[in-house]
Amino acid sequence: MKKRLAAILLCAAMLLALAACGGSGESLTFGTGGDSGTYYGYGGALAGYVSENTDTYVTAVTSNGSQTNIEDIASGAIQLGFVQSDVMSYAYGGTRLFESPVTNFSVVAALYMEQVQIVTLNPDIKTVADLAGKSVSIGASGSGVYFNALDVLGAYGLTEEDIEPVFQDFATSVDSLKDGKIDAAFIVAGAPTTAVVDLASGNDVYLVGLDQEHIDALIETSPYYSANTIAADVYGTPEDCTTVAIAAVVIAGNDVSEDAVYDFVSTVFENKGSLGHAKEDELDLDFATSITDVPYHPGAAKYFAEKGIEVPTA
Repeated sequence: MKKRLAAILLCAAMLLALAACGGSGESLTFGTGGDSGTYYGYGGALAGYVSENTDTYVTAVTSNGSQTNIEDIASGAIQLGFVQSDVMSYAYGGTRLFESPVTNFSVVAALYMEQVQIVTLNPDIKTVADLAGKSVSIGASGSGVYFNALDVLGAYGLTEEDIEPVFQDFATSVDSLKDGKIDAAFIVAGAPTTAVVDLASGNDVYLVGLDQEHIDALIETSPYYSANTIAADVYGTPEDCTTVAIAAVVIAGNDVSEDAVYDFVSTVFENKGSLGHAKEDELDLDFATSITDVPYHPGAAKYFAEKGIEVPTA
């Protein structure tokens, strides 16, 4: 009888512990990005922390980034994903990368800003206009980076035809810069970005900035951009770099349970400072709830409501 009572008490204690940690009991796959980018490193840290501290188990996996993550959520291959806010808008509206609207996902939270970084080893390339006639990596063909590059070039009156375009991911772009195969590369990710840190470890790196006039023109036509500054000490550049940025957003499939998304978002925001990645310093409730063109998941809305913030839901 004593053994039976002890077993019952043990089971009760385990159930209480699980309830305290979060009650979804689900396993979620989290699509991040390439292993040289911020999505992968930060996504892995978040997945590990949520898995260790709730009974929602999250596995971070590498991916080809925003478009792939949206498509994989739509197909059910993954349940969570990192996306650029602009690519998310393309999907929901059925523009650019998407032939028709994709609406079976919703926002979990905006986590940090992703800077448009135009990286070069050539100190004579000082403005976007100087890219004319140069060999420039503008991201994988059809990627979010590709459209960011076209947007920025367009603000300066340039098109893809005005440069020698090369279509490479971050790591390949850095290798090409090191080998002198290209003159510059567009890299859109949270700074510091692993690939650029690697490049700066053995080279004098320069970032090509944007002036305020062209930033204003870009934001007027593409309001998902905002002005942003990359400090000189991030990569050891000669001076601060003024550029534009977009939001890095976590999204979830609409069929993911409210409990699982609540576990994820509440655990992340309630444990800022313990997540194990530098980008957690940018966690901010006002920024997290700033998305307006795509609805939030009910699990995220529940957490933000507890903080006194109402977000749009489907």
